[in-house]
Amino acid sequence: MSNDPLLTPYKLKHLTLRNRIMTTSHEPAYPEDGMPKDRYRLYHLERAKAGVALTMTAGSAAVSKDSPPVFNNILAYKDEVVPWLKRLSDDCHEAGAAVMIQLTHLGRRTRWDKGDWLPVVAAGPSREPAHRAFPKIAEDWDIDRIIRDYADAAERMQAAGLDGVEFECYGHLMDQFLSPLTNGLDAPYGGSLENRARFAMEVLSACRKRVGERFLLGVRYTADEGVQGGIDADEGIAIGKMFRDSGLVDFLNIIKGRIHTDPAMTDVIPIQGMRSAPHLDFAGRVRAEVGLPTFHAARIPDVATARYAVQSGQLDMVGMTRAHMADPHIVRKIAEGREEDIRPCVGATYCLDRIYQGGMALCIHNPATGREETMPHSISPATEQKRVVIVGAGPAGLEAARVAAERGHQVTVFEAADQPGGQVRLTAQTKRRAEMIGIIDWRMAQCAARGVAFHFNTYAEAEDVLGLSPDVVIIATGGMPETAALEYGNDLTVTAWDILSGDVKSGSNVLLYDDAGDHTALQAAQRLAEAGAAVEVMTPDRSFAPEVMGMNLVPYMRALQDKPVTFTVTYRLRGVARDGNLLRAVIGSDYMDVTKERHVDQVVVNHGTQPLADLYFALKPLSQNKGALDYDALIKGLPQPKGDGPPGFALYRIGDAVASRNTHAAIYDALRLTKDI
Repeated sequence: MSNDPLLTPYKLKHLTLRNRIMTTSHEPAYPEDGMPKDRYRLYHLERAKAGVALTMTAGSAAVSKDSPPVFNNILAYKDEVVPWLKRLSDDCHEAGAAVMIQLTHLGRRTRWDKGDWLPVVAAGPSREPAHRAFPKIAEDWDIDRIIRDYADAAERMQAAGLDGVEFECYGHLMDQFLSPLTNGLDAPYGGSLENRARFAMEVLSACRKRVGERFLLGVRYTADEGVQGGIDADEGIAIGKMFRDSGLVDFLNIIKGRIHTDPAMTDVIPIQGMRSAPHLDFAGRVRAEVGLPTFHAARIPDVATARYAVQSGQLDMVGMTRAHMADPHIVRKIAEGREEDIRPCVGATYCLDRIYQGGMALCIHNPATGREETMPHSISPATEQKRVVIVGAGPAGLEAARVAAERGHQVTVFEAADQPGGQVRLTAQTKRRAEMIGIIDWRMAQCAARGVAFHFNTYAEAEDVLGLSPDVVIIATGGMPETAALEYGNDLTVTAWDILSGDVKSGSNVLLYDDAGDHTALQAAQRLAEAGAAVEVMTPDRSFAPEVMGMNLVPYMRALQDKPVTFTVTYRLRGVARDGNLLRAVIGSDYMDVTKERHVDQVVVNHGTQPLADLYFALKPLSQNKGALDYDALIKGLPQPKGDGPPGFALYRIGDAVASRNTHAAIYDALRLTKDI
């Protein structure tokens, strides 16, 4: 038996968990028609096979029809969910992992125009800012009906062979009853703590009667809302003791904070640049004072922090959920003494931001996560060694080099800069986003361990590539900022990259025109504002920075709102001209014929990138496949055909060398192309 605290088994009632690492409930938004089909099953199975002790599915599965799935939730109120979950639980059990599910009624945390268009129901009249629906105040028949729905759903989960359920009691209906901030009812369900807790206790009692003592029931609950008038720490601990004393609850999962707005949710689920494990000590206090088995997850991205959480007695089970999205093989690598090989979670929270914007969860730098049907987490060796030449050492080029080297190929990489990283290295120069360099550092370490040859400070020409007699050439040269975005006066502007790199100093009165909507503009705005500039961020879009998304927007606003920074939407910068010592910015609109002007001393433009593809086009006529990609094969995860050109090398280009996209797209390009070379 290992002496590592993380690898020691844990006895939870009658269930023995093989170690102390779990993935907490989260909804990756992979269900099809509300069912956890193969994509969902394989996502959890990958983690189970790699050693995680407990995989908690759903975040959360809906128990009632008036809890419509705004996050593509599993529909636990349908009988047809049982066989799908049965297959998932059977597979994960066979791999040695326990399986549970989180059940909920979303209450006001949804919209009436989803699902069956039923009224949103809550314990009070106030709407949740994030979802904007004005709720109906729950009547007695609503409460009775929803309690039955919970019990029905728990019975379905037991029939599916799961080990237990966890009830979502933060931000959702249970918590809306518990919190004095959202409970506007009179007795018996409103007023005193006992009354506010009545709904949760009646749900627990009804479920326990249905499933018996051998089925585990837990509660993930807000033990401290952290705002005046809400549940404070003392009341949260009192709630925990009520759960304990009821005899109905087998474990607690601790949350600190609220999730009704983007800023509040980002404090509950911190992103990069925020403190790691900010609520761990509080979870430890709950464990010490309540005494029930205690789980917790909130930005515990690394093994050292997780190990401390268990070793210090703060937690019984530690959640490493986003970390497992970055690398589902964490437990296996710990057990094998390969912690240095763990792909790091860089806290980008691309995963959650995509969910809250209606997409599926994807890791910014592990494109196999959620694509287990077609993409491998472990690279298999090739049957024949080839010479692979890659031009560009940004995220796309490094991923291609890593995968090709793991395949056993002889890999050479040319890079014009003196360091790897491309746009990611530029991004990481901003202190708050410094963790992004982990995307590059991990790949460089993997390449170094496999003998990849790097040539930095080398602007590769066609003869450099051909001189290596390659079998495969991959162009990953990225892009350069678009500098012709305006109708006139482009030469009077600078790019957001110029500001971030420090190549151009900040002006004092700056117009930042953002026609790309990504992180680059807001990072530049922050850099300018911190240098003392007054900044106007202007976009032709109806909202600013749409590619940044909700949770990642929060730190930018906290860095900008106390400074002279304004945001102007729905206006388009037409051109720039000199006007004495200043610049005259001429502004129009897509909505009507209108002209406005600004007089500033600096105009910064963010308009995406244009591919650096000269080398690709020089090599294209010499290649066997003429640079062509078979998209059908690429989408299905199949090898590329050879092509009908002259015998020689196959040529491909990936990432921003094709078109301006993002880091995930670049790395996904590289993996799905290179895994079969």
